[in-house]
Amino acid sequence: MNFLYINYPSWIHPQIFPGIKFLGLLRWYGLMYVFAFGTAYWVLSKLFKEGALDSPSQATASTPAGKASEDDVFSFIATGIVFLLIGARVFSTLIYDTTGLYWKKPWLIFWPFDAAGNFTGLAGMSYHGGFIGGLIGMIVWCRVHKKPFWKWCDAMCIAIPLGYTFGRLGNFLNGELYGRITTAPWGMVFPAAEKFSASKSWVIDFAQKIGMDIAEKNLVNLPRHPSQLYEALFEGVILWSILWLMRKHKKFDGQLGLSYACGYGFFRFFIEYFREPDADIGYRIAKDATAPLYTNTSLLNFSTGQILCFLMVAGSVITMVILGIRSKHKYETNN
Repeated sequence: MNFLYINYPSWIHPQIFPGIKFLGLLRWYGLMYVFAFGTAYWVLSKLFKEGALDSPSQATASTPAGKASEDDVFSFIATGIVFLLIGARVFSTLIYDTTGLYWKKPWLIFWPFDAAGNFTGLAGMSYHGGFIGGLIGMIVWCRVHKKPFWKWCDAMCIAIPLGYTFGRLGNFLNGELYGRITTAPWGMVFPAAEKFSASKSWVIDFAQKIGMDIAEKNLVNLPRHPSQLYEALFEGVILWSILWLMRKHKKFDGQLGLSYACGYGFFRFFIEYFREPDADIGYRIAKDATAPLYTNTSLLNFSTGQILCFLMVAGSVITMVILGIRSKHKYETNN
Protein backbone atom coordinates (compact mmCIF):
# COMPACT_ATOMS: atom_id res chain seq x y z
CA MET A 1 0.00 0.00 0.00
CA ASN A 2 1.31 3.46 -0.90
CA PHE A 3 1.59 5.95 1.92
CA LEU A 4 -0.17 9.18 0.99
CA TYR A 5 1.50 11.40 3.57
CA ILE A 6 4.93 12.55 4.76
CA ASN A 7 6.42 12.20 8.23
CA TYR A 8 7.96 15.36 9.63
CA PRO A 9 11.77 14.83 9.37
CA SER A 10 13.02 13.43 12.68
CA TRP A 11 16.37 15.20 12.32
CA ILE A 12 14.77 18.65 12.47
CA HIS A 13 14.84 20.24 15.93
CA PRO A 14 13.97 23.81 17.04
CA GLN A 15 17.53 24.10 18.39
CA ILE A 16 20.39 24.41 15.91
CA PHE A 17 22.63 22.37 18.24
CA PRO A 18 20.26 20.22 20.32
CA GLY A 19 21.71 18.66 23.43
CA ILE A 20 24.75 20.95 23.57
CA LYS A 21 24.92 23.20 26.61
CA PHE A 22 24.68 26.93 25.87
CA LEU A 23 24.66 26.27 22.10
CA GLY A 24 21.27 24.66 22.68
CA LEU A 25 19.90 28.19 23.17
CA LEU A 26 20.49 28.92 19.49
CA ARG A 27 17.29 28.26 17.59
CA TRP A 28 16.51 28.04 13.89
CA TYR A 29 13.63 30.49 14.33
CA GLY A 30 15.96 33.19 15.61
CA LEU A 31 18.47 32.49 12.83
CA MET A 32 15.66 32.81 10.27
CA TYR A 33 14.99 36.31 11.60
CA VAL A 34 18.62 37.20 10.90
CA PHE A 35 18.29 35.84 7.35
CA ALA A 36 14.99 37.69 6.92
CA PHE A 37 16.38 41.08 7.94
CA GLY A 38 19.58 40.50 5.99
CA THR A 39 17.64 39.64 2.83
CA ALA A 40 15.37 42.67 3.22
CA TYR A 41 18.43 44.91 3.60
CA TRP A 42 20.02 43.35 0.50
CA VAL A 43 16.91 44.01 -1.61
CA LEU A 44 16.59 47.55 -0.26
CA SER A 45 20.24 48.18 -1.12
CA LYS A 46 19.65 47.08 -4.71
CA LEU A 47 16.71 49.48 -4.96
CA PHE A 48 18.92 52.22 -3.54
CA LYS A 49 21.49 51.60 -6.30
CA GLU A 50 18.70 51.79 -8.89
CA GLY A 51 17.80 55.25 -7.58
CA ALA A 52 14.39 54.18 -6.29
CA LEU A 53 14.92 56.18 -3.08
CA ASP A 54 16.14 59.42 -4.68
CA SER A 55 13.82 62.42 -4.44
CA PRO A 56 15.00 65.38 -6.52
CA SER A 57 11.97 67.38 -5.41
CA GLN A 58 13.01 66.87 -1.78
CA ALA A 59 16.50 68.36 -2.14
CA THR A 60 18.09 69.77 1.02
CA ALA A 61 21.28 71.63 1.87
CA SER A 62 23.02 68.37 2.81
CA THR A 63 21.69 66.44 -0.20
CA PRO A 64 21.17 69.07 -2.91
CA ALA A 65 20.26 66.46 -5.52
CA GLY A 66 17.74 64.80 -3.19
CA LYS A 67 19.75 61.59 -3.26
CA ALA A 68 19.52 58.97 -0.55
CA SER A 69 22.69 57.72 1.12
CA GLU A 70 23.74 54.27 2.30
CA ASP A 71 23.48 55.58 5.86
CA ASP A 72 19.87 56.49 5.14
CA VAL A 73 19.14 52.96 3.97
CA PHE A 74 20.70 51.34 7.04
CA SER A 75 19.06 53.79 9.44
CA PHE A 76 15.67 53.34 7.76
CA ILE A 77 15.62 49.56 7.89
CA ALA A 78 17.09 49.46 11.42
CA THR A 79 14.32 51.74 12.67
CA GLY A 80 11.71 49.64 10.88
CA ILE A 81 13.08 46.42 12.43
CA VAL A 82 13.02 47.81 15.98
CA PHE A 83 9.43 49.01 15.66
CA LEU A 84 8.45 45.78 13.87
CA LEU A 85 9.75 43.61 16.71
CA ILE A 86 8.04 45.77 19.33
CA GLY A 87 4.74 45.69 17.45
CA ALA A 88 4.93 41.96 16.76
CA ARG A 89 5.59 41.13 20.41
CA VAL A 90 3.02 43.52 21.86
CA PHE A 91 0.30 42.36 19.46
CA SER A 92 1.07 38.69 20.12
CA THR A 93 0.91 39.03 23.90
CA LEU A 94 -2.02 41.43 24.19
CA ILE A 95 -4.24 40.24 21.32
CA TYR A 96 -3.49 36.54 20.82
CA ASP A 97 -2.77 35.52 24.42
CA THR A 98 -6.08 34.63 26.12
CA THR A 99 -4.80 34.21 29.69
CA GLY A 100 -4.77 37.95 30.41
CA LEU A 101 -1.32 37.59 31.99
CA TYR A 102 0.33 40.33 29.95
CA TRP A 103 -2.46 42.82 30.61
CA LYS A 104 -1.96 42.28 34.32
CA LYS A 105 1.86 42.19 34.14
CA PRO A 106 2.88 44.15 31.01
CA TRP A 107 6.56 44.10 32.05
CA LEU A 108 6.61 40.41 31.11
CA ILE A 109 5.99 41.23 27.44
CA PHE A 110 9.71 41.66 26.86
CA TRP A 111 10.93 39.40 29.70
CA PRO A 112 12.78 36.42 28.09
CA PHE A 113 12.72 34.11 31.16
CA ASP A 114 10.07 31.82 32.60
CA ALA A 115 8.97 31.66 36.25
CA ALA A 116 11.86 29.29 37.06
CA GLY A 117 14.41 31.66 35.59
CA ASN A 118 15.06 29.60 32.47
CA PHE A 119 15.81 31.50 29.28
CA THR A 120 12.92 31.11 26.84
CA GLY A 121 13.49 34.02 24.47
CA LEU A 122 10.58 36.12 23.23
CA ALA A 123 8.40 33.23 22.09
CA GLY A 124 5.39 34.52 20.21
CA MET A 125 5.35 37.12 17.46
CA SER A 126 2.38 38.43 15.46
CA TYR A 127 2.71 39.31 11.79
CA HIS A 128 -0.06 41.91 11.90
CA GLY A 129 1.47 43.49 14.99
CA GLY A 130 4.82 43.60 13.20
CA PHE A 131 3.11 45.18 10.18
CA ILE A 132 1.60 47.94 12.30
CA GLY A 133 4.81 48.46 14.27
CA GLY A 134 6.97 48.56 11.14
CA LEU A 135 4.56 51.00 9.49
CA ILE A 136 4.76 53.33 12.49
CA GLY A 137 8.55 53.03 12.46
CA MET A 138 8.73 54.01 8.77
CA ILE A 139 6.43 56.99 9.33
CA VAL A 140 8.50 58.20 12.28
CA TRP A 141 11.80 57.80 10.39
CA CYS A 142 10.54 59.61 7.30
CA ARG A 143 9.19 62.51 9.34
CA VAL A 144 12.42 62.86 11.32
CA HIS A 145 14.62 62.66 8.20
CA LYS A 146 12.19 64.63 6.02
CA LYS A 147 11.90 61.90 3.40
CA PRO A 148 8.81 61.18 1.22
CA PHE A 149 7.04 58.41 3.11
CA TRP A 150 5.25 56.70 0.21
CA LYS A 151 8.41 56.46 -1.90
CA TRP A 152 10.35 54.83 0.93
CA CYS A 153 7.38 52.68 1.86
CA ASP A 154 7.27 51.33 -1.71
CA ALA A 155 10.92 50.29 -1.52
CA MET A 156 10.56 48.69 1.90
CA CYS A 157 7.48 46.72 0.87
CA ILE A 158 9.35 45.27 -2.11
CA ALA A 159 12.06 44.09 0.30
CA ILE A 160 9.77 42.61 2.95
CA PRO A 161 8.24 39.53 1.21
CA LEU A 162 11.52 37.83 0.32
CA GLY A 163 12.70 38.22 3.90
CA TYR A 164 9.32 37.08 5.20
CA THR A 165 9.89 33.76 3.45
CA PHE A 166 12.57 32.92 6.03
CA GLY A 167 10.19 33.72 8.88
CA ARG A 168 7.73 31.07 7.72
CA LEU A 169 10.55 28.60 7.15
CA GLY A 170 11.45 29.24 10.78
CA ASN A 171 7.89 28.29 11.80
CA PHE A 172 8.24 25.08 9.80
CA LEU A 173 11.56 24.23 11.48
CA ASN A 174 9.88 24.87 14.84
CA GLY A 175 7.11 22.43 13.88
CA GLU A 176 4.49 25.08 14.67
CA LEU A 177 1.62 26.92 12.95
CA TYR A 178 0.80 23.78 10.96
CA GLY A 179 -2.40 23.38 8.99
CA ARG A 180 -5.56 21.32 9.25
CA ILE A 181 -5.68 17.59 8.61
CA THR A 182 -5.58 16.54 4.95
CA THR A 183 -5.54 13.48 2.70
CA ALA A 184 -3.32 15.30 0.18
CA PRO A 185 -0.16 13.28 -0.60
CA TRP A 186 2.01 16.14 0.66
CA GLY A 187 0.21 16.18 4.01
CA MET A 188 2.75 16.05 6.84
CA VAL A 189 2.60 14.48 10.31
CA PHE A 190 3.82 17.16 12.76
CA PRO A 191 4.95 15.69 16.11
CA ALA A 192 3.36 18.42 18.25
CA ALA A 193 -0.03 18.33 16.54
CA GLU A 194 -3.21 17.23 18.29
CA LYS A 195 -3.75 13.46 18.34
CA PHE A 196 -7.09 11.74 17.82
CA SER A 197 -8.63 8.57 19.21
CA ALA A 198 -7.99 5.62 16.92
CA SER A 199 -11.39 4.16 17.86
CA LYS A 200 -13.39 6.92 16.17
CA SER A 201 -14.98 5.91 12.88
CA TRP A 202 -13.95 9.07 11.05
CA VAL A 203 -10.32 8.56 12.13
CA ILE A 204 -10.38 4.96 10.90
CA ASP A 205 -11.82 6.05 7.52
CA PHE A 206 -9.29 8.87 7.26
CA ALA A 207 -6.38 6.54 8.02
CA GLN A 208 -7.54 4.03 5.40
CA LYS A 209 -7.57 6.75 2.73
CA ILE A 210 -3.92 7.59 3.34
CA GLY A 211 -2.68 4.06 4.03
CA MET A 212 -1.89 4.68 7.70
CA ASP A 213 -1.82 1.65 9.98
CA ILE A 214 -3.51 2.50 13.29
CA ALA A 215 -4.49 -1.02 14.39
CA GLU A 216 -2.36 -1.04 17.56
CA LYS A 217 -2.61 2.63 18.46
CA ASN A 218 -4.80 4.42 20.97
CA LEU A 219 -4.07 7.93 19.68
CA VAL A 220 -3.24 8.89 16.11
CA ASN A 221 -1.34 11.88 14.75
CA LEU A 222 -2.86 12.62 11.34
CA PRO A 223 -1.12 14.44 8.46
CA ARG A 224 -1.74 18.15 8.05
CA HIS A 225 -1.26 20.85 5.47
CA PRO A 226 2.27 22.30 5.74
CA SER A 227 0.67 25.75 5.75
CA GLN A 228 3.96 27.40 6.79
CA LEU A 229 5.39 26.42 3.40
CA TYR A 230 2.26 27.62 1.59
CA GLU A 231 2.76 31.02 3.21
CA ALA A 232 6.49 31.07 2.47
CA LEU A 233 5.69 30.45 -1.20
CA PHE A 234 2.69 32.73 -1.79
CA GLU A 235 3.16 35.50 0.77
CA GLY A 236 6.92 35.41 0.29
CA VAL A 237 8.42 34.34 -3.04
CA ILE A 238 5.41 34.89 -5.33
CA LEU A 239 4.37 38.22 -3.78
CA TRP A 240 7.97 39.46 -3.94
CA SER A 241 8.24 38.42 -7.60
CA ILE A 242 5.07 40.36 -8.46
CA LEU A 243 6.25 43.52 -6.70
CA TRP A 244 9.75 43.23 -8.14
CA LEU A 245 8.32 43.15 -11.67
CA MET A 246 6.01 46.07 -10.86
CA ARG A 247 8.69 48.31 -9.39
CA LYS A 248 9.55 50.18 -12.60
CA HIS A 249 5.97 50.50 -13.77
CA LYS A 250 4.24 52.12 -10.81
CA LYS A 251 1.98 55.07 -11.58
CA PHE A 252 2.36 56.90 -8.27
CA ASP A 253 4.29 56.66 -5.01
CA GLY A 254 2.52 54.36 -2.59
CA GLN A 255 1.22 51.98 -5.24
CA LEU A 256 3.75 49.25 -4.45
CA GLY A 257 3.43 49.51 -0.68
CA LEU A 258 -0.34 49.28 -0.89
CA SER A 259 -0.11 46.46 -3.44
CA TYR A 260 2.00 44.56 -0.91
CA ALA A 261 -0.59 45.02 1.84
CA CYS A 262 -3.39 44.02 -0.51
CA GLY A 263 -1.49 41.04 -1.92
CA TYR A 264 -0.41 39.74 1.47
CA GLY A 265 -3.92 40.09 2.86
CA PHE A 266 -5.40 38.31 -0.16
CA PHE A 267 -3.00 35.34 -0.06
CA ARG A 268 -3.08 34.99 3.73
CA PHE A 269 -6.89 35.17 3.85
CA PHE A 270 -7.25 32.09 1.67
CA ILE A 271 -4.32 30.18 3.16
CA GLU A 272 -6.00 30.57 6.56
CA TYR A 273 -8.60 28.07 5.34
CA PHE A 274 -5.80 25.47 5.34
CA ARG A 275 -4.12 26.64 8.56
CA GLU A 276 -5.50 25.59 11.93
CA PRO A 277 -6.55 28.54 14.14
CA ASP A 278 -5.14 28.86 17.65
CA ALA A 279 -7.00 26.41 19.88
CA ASP A 280 -7.51 28.93 22.70
CA ILE A 281 -9.00 31.52 20.32
CA GLY A 282 -10.80 29.51 17.67
CA TYR A 283 -12.99 31.39 15.21
CA ARG A 284 -13.76 35.05 15.74
CA ILE A 285 -16.78 34.87 13.41
CA ALA A 286 -18.38 31.51 12.72
CA LYS A 287 -21.40 30.09 10.96
CA ASP A 288 -20.98 27.12 13.30
CA ALA A 289 -19.26 28.05 16.55
CA THR A 290 -18.97 24.37 17.54
CA ALA A 291 -17.12 23.39 14.35
CA PRO A 292 -13.79 21.58 14.97
CA LEU A 293 -10.64 23.56 14.23
CA TYR A 294 -8.66 20.67 12.75
CA THR A 295 -10.75 20.59 9.57
CA ASN A 296 -12.52 23.22 7.49
CA THR A 297 -16.29 22.75 7.66
CA SER A 298 -17.42 26.12 6.31
CA LEU A 299 -16.00 29.03 4.35
CA LEU A 300 -18.02 31.26 6.67
CA ASN A 301 -15.91 30.39 9.72
CA PHE A 302 -13.33 33.18 9.99
CA SER A 303 -10.18 33.24 12.11
CA THR A 304 -8.52 36.26 13.70
CA GLY A 305 -5.95 36.30 10.89
CA GLN A 306 -8.66 36.40 8.22
CA ILE A 307 -10.42 39.35 9.83
CA LEU A 308 -7.15 41.29 10.07
CA CYS A 309 -6.29 40.37 6.47
CA PHE A 310 -9.70 41.55 5.28
CA LEU A 311 -9.05 44.91 6.96
CA MET A 312 -5.62 45.04 5.30
CA VAL A 313 -7.11 44.46 1.85
CA ALA A 314 -9.98 46.90 2.34
CA GLY A 315 -7.76 49.61 3.80
CA SER A 316 -5.09 49.28 1.11
CA VAL A 317 -7.63 49.32 -1.75
CA ILE A 318 -9.37 52.44 -0.40
CA THR A 319 -6.05 54.22 0.17
CA MET A 320 -4.80 53.22 -3.29
CA VAL A 321 -7.90 54.68 -4.94
CA ILE A 322 -7.43 57.94 -3.02
CA LEU A 323 -3.73 58.21 -3.93
CA GLY A 324 -4.51 57.31 -7.55
CA ILE A 325 -7.12 60.07 -7.81
CA ARG A 326 -4.77 62.59 -6.23
CA SER A 327 -1.95 61.58 -8.56
CA LYS A 328 -4.20 61.90 -11.62
CA HIS A 329 -5.45 65.31 -10.46
CA LYS A 330 -1.89 66.53 -9.86
CA TYR A 331 -0.84 65.32 -13.31
CA GLU A 332 -3.75 67.08 -14.99
CA THR A 333 -3.05 70.27 -13.04
CA ASN A 334 0.62 70.32 -14.10
CA ASN A 335 -0.19 69.58 -17.71
